[in-house]
Amino acid sequence: MTQKSVVVFDYGSGNVHSAVKALEKVGASVELTGDRRRAADADGLFVPGVGAFSAVIAALESVRGGDLIDRRLAGGRPVMGVCVGMQVLFARGIERGIDREGLGEWPGTVAELKADVLPHMGWNTVRAPESSRLFAGIADERFYFVHSNAAQQWELEVQPPLPAASVTWADHGGEFIAAVENGPLSATQFHPEKSGDAGMHLLENWLATL
Repeated sequence: MTQKSVVVFDYGSGNVHSAVKALEKVGASVELTGDRRRAADADGLFVPGVGAFSAVIAALESVRGGDLIDRRLAGGRPVMGVCVGMQVLFARGIERGIDREGLGEWPGTVAELKADVLPHMGWNTVRAPESSRLFAGIADERFYFVHSNAAQQWELEVQPPLPAASVTWADHGGEFIAAVENGPLSATQFHPEKSGDAGMHLLENWLATL
């Protein structure tokens, strides 16, 4: 199998080096860069994100990251967002009283979880649909979460013959979206790079779709 090239997009967000190491471990040729041309040409674009929704959006906008993601998706080129890198794909985020527009790849709002204990930090199970490719072989595993906010409804409606997205759910004080697979755009609320063997398997599954 030809080694797949992945750019971990370096736009000023943290937690990038652990993602690089994890992707290298599962066999990808990985480059950490903010270079738009390199990011556009790679087989896969991995978009990490930690911190506040508004700060991640501001950092992406400063390098026209939303336009880069749009262009890749328009050409059917795979993109994967993780943690806040997933959250900003939705239309809107409300965090600490700040109401901010997201990238709008999916409709819906990211807001604080309705849980007694926040942040939601640690290992949790997920409920993946049978159609999921990311969770093939690992649907019963646990994954590592660190977050207080999430999308709690799936609002994208598609009409046949377009395929419906595969949406994976988890629970912490109520249901929230743990992962989405929507054509070339995938995302996880948890950190696959911190989720041990299950996370490595998920990244392998993603590489297999590139």
